[in-house]
Amino acid sequence: MEPVIHNDIENNRFVAQTEHGEATLKYKRANADTLDYTSTFVPEAARGSGLGERLVLHALDWADENGFQVIPTCPFVQHVVDEHPERVGVLAG
Repeated sequence: MEPVIHNDIENNRFVAQTEHGEATLKYKRANADTLDYTSTFVPEAARGSGLGERLVLHALDWADENGFQVIPTCPFVQHVVDEHPERVGVLAG
């Protein structure tokens, strides 16, 4: 069963609980309508499963659905966008 991803708005991060710990995508507000996706983390034992990519895609979709643009400071976020050019519209600038 795939972990459920949720936006922990209080702590500025998207989270997925795995049997190996939390996978996270951290962000900060750049301005009123822009989020800066600063880092992603997947526990080592859960890597290679596609969870990091699902986490990023979920976060990009959430931003798009809620009227935000995204700055992909995290290199992994930029990598996922490069692999999914249909998501480039959510990027700031």
